[in-house]
Amino acid sequence: MSREQRGPNEKLGAVLALAGISNAGLARRVNDLGAQRGLTLRYDKTSVARWVSKGMVPQGAAPHLIAAAIGQKLGRPVPLHEIGLADADPAPEVGLAFPRDVGQAVKSATELYRLDLAGRRAGSGGIWQSLAGSFAVSAYATPASRWLITPADSSVAREASPSDGAGAPLKVGHSDVRKLREAAEDARRWDSKYGGGDWRSSMVPECLRVEAAPLLLGSYSDDVGRSLFGAAAELTRLAGWMAFDTGQQEAAQRYYIQALRLARAAADVPLGGYVLASMSLQATYRGFGDEGVDLAQAALERNRGLATARTLSFFRLVEARAHARAGDAQAAGAALKSAESWLERSRPGDSDPSWLGFYSYDRFAADAAECYRDLKAPRQVRRFTEQALSRPTEEFVRSHGLRLVVSAVAELESGNLDAACEQGVRAVEVAGRISSARTTEYVKDLLHRLEPYGDEPRVVELRERARPLLMTTA
Repeated sequence: MSREQRGPNEKLGAVLALAGISNAGLARRVNDLGAQRGLTLRYDKTSVARWVSKGMVPQGAAPHLIAAAIGQKLGRPVPLHEIGLADADPAPEVGLAFPRDVGQAVKSATELYRLDLAGRRAGSGGIWQSLAGSFAVSAYATPASRWLITPADSSVAREASPSDGAGAPLKVGHSDVRKLREAAEDARRWDSKYGGGDWRSSMVPECLRVEAAPLLLGSYSDDVGRSLFGAAAELTRLAGWMAFDTGQQEAAQRYYIQALRLARAAADVPLGGYVLASMSLQATYRGFGDEGVDLAQAALERNRGLATARTLSFFRLVEARAHARAGDAQAAGAALKSAESWLERSRPGDSDPSWLGFYSYDRFAADAAECYRDLKAPRQVRRFTEQALSRPTEEFVRSHGLRLVVSAVAELESGNLDAACEQGVRAVEVAGRISSARTTEYVKDLLHRLEPYGDEPRVVELRERARPLLMTTA
């Protein structure tokens, strides 16, 4: 099935010529990729000729398979807009809905995956550039309340029909779900080590479009479906976290909302809490401390008696971050004390979820330091930052860079300019090795705090060292 565009698809023709792929070659590649995903496709050179000369747009997963096939030949991701197969006018509300019905939830998530995400990086165009500035913390109100009221769907079994996509409906099994979970695990490692803007991390939206979307639109039992929704929720949350790290707040918000809805379909309450904690961190980062508190407390309340001690500790830590940003020192201190207490109760044999592998006492200390930075308590910042930096690791490079900046701020506020600049130089060196707009923003904030000492040689040196980093994000 295809729908007709107006006139030839010159973009697709040009990219095919660039890649050196014939019409027959593209048809073969698309059919092969479809077969790998359990789809029976019978495209031929005539089909491709219609896509190019008449602007016909194949339905279902085919546009994403076309992009993937060309991307394999070019050796890079190919977004749908580059080959003229993106929706012309995607609605700005795509990804903001939190449907009550499971079928509508699948539709909402897959519509978001199919958007042109080329604009995840600043200045690259795409749908997110047109939505720039549309982040609204109020959009989290309905998803959070619906999740609190009903954190699990009664049944998610699905029987697909041929109209759901090109070819025969895909029968989903546990092996398909395992591949998604492995992709999520790999993406978590890349993100921590290289930042959300690294090209390896940018493959997550591609995985959602090409791998997760066809599976969600396939046929599955309730048992397989729960696992599938959980894996898709993890990947979707990761896509949101990476968008957040690259400064694309509007994209992150939409991914988070869909991740929370998928977690509800998975009946995975701790994972839903993790998504809410991510929403809370974003709201807090954007300056909405009170809303950040609400989201963190929503994560905590639903998980009492369900989540492990380490999971509850992390939720309380996120709550402390929000209280600190809101300027409530007493509430922040109480939440930090509770977070530390829960962390002390955790044991190596606990059934902690795999997505919580990053959380240890080092991470607790790092976030505690940021709480006290917001509360303007430099002595406490220094104490916790020293603990957070005591065991640097190559696995969490971005976190190490952020901690160095926080340490520099603490030294500056304690009157130790030389130590602040020394830590700042180390932070700039780390930031130059990763692709993280958030880390760069931390460095900018440090330089802003150093402006009163602008003529000091150490400050001048730090500013010069940071110049290339700042130029790449200008």
